[in-house]
Amino acid sequence: MASPMSASRFLDVLRGEGIGVVQVGDWRTHNRNHVGPWGPVHGVMIHHTVTSGTAKTVRICRDGYPGLPGPLCHGVIAKSGSLHLVGYGRANHAGLGDDDVLRAVIAETALPPDNESNTDGNRHFYGFECENLGDGQDPWPEAQLDTIERAAAAVCRHHGWNSRSVIGHLEWQPGKIDPRGFSMNTMRARIQDRLA
Repeated sequence: MASPMSASRFLDVLRGEGIGVVQVGDWRTHNRNHVGPWGPVHGVMIHHTVTSGTAKTVRICRDGYPGLPGPLCHGVIAKSGSLHLVGYGRANHAGLGDDDVLRAVIAETALPPDNESNTDGNRHFYGFECENLGDGQDPWPEAQLDTIERAAAAVCRHHGWNSRSVIGHLEWQPGKIDPRGFSMNTMRARIQDRLA
């Protein structure tokens, strides 16, 4: 069981992993904490945005949509590899997912199939939205994949987690497909190599 790191520490660990970080507005206090708790934290969740254009993507992830207020993640990872911090605290990114998956993340064991939506993931996961159309055709530049690897590794390193604490949205909530276009197993291997 881990308490979320402070916003300042989050910024420091991301920069310490060599990431170019852009701070967006009042990101340190922009959250959904008034609707429920954030923490204990157990892992990192990776998403794709189904958007194109960094400025538009950052704006949507910060502000949200009608019926789904922002922030929709903690950080937006652009195709360029820059990481834009849009919120800190509880964020509307994970939704309800599988309690068996959460137990596997906590134990850092192989993930079971996600076949239930009975557990609040917004409480337990750091979330990174990655700029991509999510159609399986939109490319994932190496600079972007490198930042996904570095950001996840930075959070894992701080908390003493291994790469099994990093999951895709598709591994958490039935019906989700993100991130589409690269393998989470391959990404976890990259993260583990970086942690080693």
